[in-house]
Amino acid sequence: MTKSGFCENCNKLVSYNTIEKNTYQIIREKKYYYNKLYAFCKECGEELSENSITDENLRRLDIAYRLEEHIISVEEISEILRKYKIGKKPLAKLLGWGEVTLIRYLNGENVPTRPYSDELYKILNDSNYMLEILEKNKERITEKAYNKVKKEINAMNRWNLKNGIDSQIEIVVAYITNKTEITPLALQKILYYAQGFYMAFFGKELFHEDCQAWVHGPVFSDIYNKFRPYGYDSIKFEADYDIEDILDEDRKELLDVIINYFGYYNGKALEKMSHIEKPWLMARAGLGPDENSNNIISKKSILEYFKSVKEKYNMVNILDIRNYSGYLFNEISKM
Repeated sequence: MTKSGFCENCNKLVSYNTIEKNTYQIIREKKYYYNKLYAFCKECGEELSENSITDENLRRLDIAYRLEEHIISVEEISEILRKYKIGKKPLAKLLGWGEVTLIRYLNGENVPTRPYSDELYKILNDSNYMLEILEKNKERITEKAYNKVKKEINAMNRWNLKNGIDSQIEIVVAYITNKTEITPLALQKILYYAQGFYMAFFGKELFHEDCQAWVHGPVFSDIYNKFRPYGYDSIKFEADYDIEDILDEDRKELLDVIINYFGYYNGKALEKMSHIEKPWLMARAGLGPDENSNNIISKKSILEYFKSVKEKYNMVNILDIRNYSGYLFNEISKM
């Protein structure tokens, strides 16, 4: 999309180019470095003032300040609400804060003080600490809100403890194989897409295990070895634990979407899809088409790629993933 703004020198609306320069802003006698964005008119070359550029630079400075001072970000505060399925008002009440205070933090109008920020960080990173606060102050919120938060914390703790299961990825496998008939080849790719889109939407891993760039696409080797005997047949994996009770709603909803929009295709189609994507291609750089490799597809490359997909296809929610699966199928159909 063409970027345009008003150039005072040309006295008209013009297209412009942008460049970044590392600079600093002094706040309370301290320098905070960040990459500042500048806009220049394509016709006369003069710098122009554009509201969207100003807003972006303020956002970048805010990020730089918070990182330097170890202050929680707006996105991380929002993550607390999403993680615990709690509203702004109940959270403020549990903490003994004014609701307006939390709203201003969420809107970016005010920056939390260090003690308030530390408290929010502790809640974000430690579900047991959140549980302590919940139990201590439960009389401040409604029973419905209390039960909702308690349910989420219990699910998180069961997930983190893994309930005696070898790995978190096996819980995901159990959920997938109980939802749909799937072959070992297709399972590998469904796990890959589930990991990628979970990271893109929620900013963290669905499970810890790495995948490798094999000839036939991304592969989680332990899962491959476990289900290799099934060959081209559908996997039968009977879990001796309650999958629904371990997985939280975000994971289940994401997996359901991936199963619906990618599980529709067979293993070979999914393999071809992964072959035209950057993470697998980068991990196999310099290798021949049939050359074996255990190169890791880094989680960083997966996160960056799927975040770019999310932005490119304007994915507001996880249901929009269907647009990308359709695009991939159209691309491999041309081959």
